[in-house]
Amino acid sequence: MVTAMKKHKIGITGQAGFVGNHLYTTLSLREDVELIPFQRSFFDQPEALSNFVAQCDTVVHLAAMNRHEDANVIYNTNIKLVEDLISACNSVHTKPHIIFSSSSQEIKDNLYGKSKKEGKQKLVAWAQASGGKFTSLTIPNVFGPFGRPNYNSVVATFCHKVAHNEEPTIINDGEVGLIYINDLVQIFIDTIFGKQTSEKLSDNSSEVNIAPQHFVKVSRILALLNKFKKDYMENGIFPSLEDHFEKSLFNTFRCYIPESHYPVKYTKHTDPRGSFVEIARTETSGQFSFSTTVPGITRGNHFHTRKAERFAVISGKARIQLRKIGTDEVINYDLDGKEPAYVDMPIWYTHNITNTGDEELITLFWINEPYNPEDADTYFENVE
Repeated sequence: MVTAMKKHKIGITGQAGFVGNHLYTTLSLREDVELIPFQRSFFDQPEALSNFVAQCDTVVHLAAMNRHEDANVIYNTNIKLVEDLISACNSVHTKPHIIFSSSSQEIKDNLYGKSKKEGKQKLVAWAQASGGKFTSLTIPNVFGPFGRPNYNSVVATFCHKVAHNEEPTIINDGEVGLIYINDLVQIFIDTIFGKQTSEKLSDNSSEVNIAPQHFVKVSRILALLNKFKKDYMENGIFPSLEDHFEKSLFNTFRCYIPESHYPVKYTKHTDPRGSFVEIARTETSGQFSFSTTVPGITRGNHFHTRKAERFAVISGKARIQLRKIGTDEVINYDLDGKEPAYVDMPIWYTHNITNTGDEELITLFWINEPYNPEDADTYFENVE
């Protein structure tokens, strides 16, 4: 008799937010995790919130307000969210491991930082009184795909503006301490499963002070983004992807490129011998490959979490489909080898290609890392 694997039940308040969405989708790839769905309305429904926490082994508390014209609203909202979470746990006598998203602004003299500091203190007191477990993560500035422009970070704002032909403004060209979202998510996961080093706050509480991975001047961020726009968007050239920060920034930037940018037509050189088309120009290593596909067949239906990839149709007719993980909207691109064109695959987008013609389809592929069938970067999921 085979015993079913016991899954760790995890709930994330703020599941729909920038960090919450990345954490939720990454955890959804694990077979040892059961995600307990959270809705923002739970904080207005005490019974629903109590039912939510009662199901969780771990609650990651990300729900918070960090922007409002009245700083007192930020403070009162964040404190109330913590108090409501504690009340919900007490009402059903549950003691999940609560992981709290704090901020490096804790030490600053502003009401947002004060709300984080006092919220942490309240959760430490709850852990001591209830016998629960509490961990606070002090988080620096975070950047990555799908951040909200003019809200989450200067990187999100600059990526959106550059990709949409707007002119960003540098107000203060200081050095910014940053962490990439994938790396932050890994720290959260290591904390959930007891693999993250932490400092003791009390018998049942600890904290993790997360240092920025990158210290970068704002002007350098903008210069890199402008280079990506010129080389990649305008000339189809992949930049060097050897440096961790530059690769992370490039993958972030790609997710702000308008859907209408694709498909991009190639320049076709023809003479009496036939024709020549340059498929990809890169400043980085990678692998080129090709496939033939018979009519009606679909290839793909997977997504990547870090790799850059290009599909180039050179013969036959095809439909390329993309869908951002966690959404229902399907983006369709129809290509014809008579006018060779390409579409690039953003990370966290499930993608496929279907032969929609009556003849054999020939597709060339470029990916920035060598093929590895056991690589955990590739996850299978149907587009539709």
